[in-house]
Amino acid sequence: MDFGAINPTVLAASLMVASTPILLAAIGELVVEKSGVLNLGVEGMMITGAIVGFAIAVETGSPALGFLTAMAGGAALSLIFGVLTQVLMSNQVATGLALTLFGLGFSALIGQGYVGVKPPALAKPDLGLLADIPVLGRVLFSHDLIVYLSLALVVAVWAFLRFTRAGLILRAVGENHDAAHALGYKVVRIRLAAIAFGGACAGLGGAYLSLMRVPQWTEGMTAGAGWIALAIVVFASWRAGRVLLGAYLFGGVAVLQLNLQAAGVAVPVELLSASPYLVTIIVLVIISADRGRAALNAPASLGRVFHASS
Repeated sequence: MDFGAINPTVLAASLMVASTPILLAAIGELVVEKSGVLNLGVEGMMITGAIVGFAIAVETGSPALGFLTAMAGGAALSLIFGVLTQVLMSNQVATGLALTLFGLGFSALIGQGYVGVKPPALAKPDLGLLADIPVLGRVLFSHDLIVYLSLALVVAVWAFLRFTRAGLILRAVGENHDAAHALGYKVVRIRLAAIAFGGACAGLGGAYLSLMRVPQWTEGMTAGAGWIALAIVVFASWRAGRVLLGAYLFGGVAVLQLNLQAAGVAVPVELLSASPYLVTIIVLVIISADRGRAALNAPASLGRVFHASS
């Protein structure tokens, strides 16, 4: 075993990159669930964003256009879910699962011609002297724009839900859609907007996976990231700060286990590969062990069908 090959600075920098796809998907799903909607199709939207963004970036030579198209693709797929569940009143759990299956099949079909293709690289911003700071420069100031966008998005969502009137209305719809409707708020429109935002974030996270983190297209490359994002939102008690913690915990363990494999640790590879999922779930369960506080944070109307006539 050669633990000297593990560089803590590189490990910390890699953590931020590895966490970004799940963080984007989870923060989008947080907004969706705060509106009272449970969308289990995060995995499908992520993998759709991954192949759509990859294909557009390769065909046009523009990774920025690939990211934008991935967001549009994720939002479009999520709106199918939104129309089915909010307008046609289909079951949210069954529809979300169907969305995931559709996304996995659609991406496998479209991605056949892109296996082994290298996408164009997204230029990193030049942060000047900040990037030259010992240790911190490598860890915090050497990343691409999407990493910083994901962090800004966490702060923006937290501030939106906590301090703005629109955020208050969104939370009111999630807590009691009948009361919100009685006050004149358009419950279905608000939920559709939240669903589209969540889909766009999931699509962006998927595109980051295929364009930046890997970067290549592989069938099923999300590998359960969407399900981890869903678990993070619930176990983080629907709090943006805890979502950030959960995503970075998963990314950190994922990077660490890869480094441990490279160092030749005498632990079965299968166990190391499963460790990010196990550790993330265990830690977040411990964090949310107080069921009373967790129940207070859970949107009261989560997963319930809204009837405009009620």
